[in-house]
Amino acid sequence: MEATEIRKLAALEDTHWWYRERRALLGRALRRLAAAGTRPGRALDIGAAGGGNTRVLRAHGWRPLALEYSAEGAGVARERGLDVIRADARHLPVPSASLGLVVAFDILEHFDEDHLAAAEIRRTLRPGGTALIAVPCDMRLWSAHDVAVGHVRRYERAGLRAVVAKAGLVVDELWSWNVILRPVAAWRRRSSTGSDLADPHPVVNLGLRTIITAERYLPVRSLPGVSLMLRAHRPTED
Repeated sequence: MEATEIRKLAALEDTHWWYRERRALLGRALRRLAAAGTRPGRALDIGAAGGGNTRVLRAHGWRPLALEYSAEGAGVARERGLDVIRADARHLPVPSASLGLVVAFDILEHFDEDHLAAAEIRRTLRPGGTALIAVPCDMRLWSAHDVAVGHVRRYERAGLRAVVAKAGLVVDELWSWNVILRPVAAWRRRSSTGSDLADPHPVVNLGLRTIITAERYLPVRSLPGVSLMLRAHRPTED
């Protein structure tokens, strides 16, 4: 992602409907882990950008490290008081089996060698550790937006599952997100000329936030969406 996109993201992520709900999704996933007996420990937020998700990890008791490839993104996260390192997700400067949790939201789609990034996630997780992964889905939604933000592909369920399983992780759950607004996204991207990242009018932002929040309570996770979410773990016996 270009430096200008990173700065736009950092300026918007606290209030923008899309980023707010993504942080809410992460928070719910962390609460489920805690309810299942997972104690917070060391965590890595790959592609942290401005550090919005890293702050969620910290708020839930984890000891997170933000990892960002770009100097701009790393600088923003550091300005916000987060522990940050710059690195490539295909070569994580983290000891093997040292993490209880890895978050990789919108990362794999940026690499031709997505299997290398997935393998690094598995390597750095301790046995039993959890990976939370999100990717854009469905090449039918491919547009100038994907080009502007540096995507190589959008995923189908089978393709994402295969990459993660080949890396040696066990897929626990795989579901669609941003289902209700998919028709809107598809319509908008037919005429897209660049990134969709923008600051919507407050009334529009509130309306979209209300719609995407409603998705938490509706049986739509098996339907086509705009993103795929995945939870996996490293086996306790490799």
